[in-house]
Amino acid sequence: MEEAEVPLEHLQEEIHHHAEHGGPSWISWVALSTAILAVLAAISGLLSGQHANEAMMSQIEASDQWGYYQAKSIKAAILDAKTTLASEATERDKEKAAQYKEDQEKIEHKANHLQAEAKSSFKKHEVFAGSVTMFQIAIAIAAISALTKRRRFWFVSLVFGLAGMVFLVLGWLAH
Repeated sequence: MEEAEVPLEHLQEEIHHHAEHGGPSWISWVALSTAILAVLAAISGLLSGQHANEAMMSQIEASDQWGYYQAKSIKAAILDAKTTLASEATERDKEKAAQYKEDQEKIEHKANHLQAEAKSSFKKHEVFAGSVTMFQIAIAIAAISALTKRRRFWFVSLVFGLAGMVFLVLGWLAH
């Protein structure tokens, strides 16, 4: 399967090309900062993907638990119908009914816990995804800076890079 090309890779190559072939000396700093931003974006992307996968796995496990809960519920309903129709419940039936109820409570607790884990992981994913977005915007603006040879765009790029760092640190602290 062919790997998708990241559209910002071409911009980074262009910046490095400008830095190597003359131009203002600060262009080299732009190239260095974009390389650092690209590394941070890659780290953020990996962390974002990890938390998205964790959220998905926890949600799948929670869904499995809810299916198990429903199975126990159906068994309890069948047992209840049997005892109602027979108008006489055996001691074994009463024990089974109590066991089903106890099992359902445990299953419900586990399913709710897994759903909470899924939500928590997804929120972390969103924070890291915000970091990736800020870093990508920073790289694109740095490319504009190098191509137009306007330093102020580089400073704007650094501000977006700083915003990306804030998201990265927030995600890391929540990690």
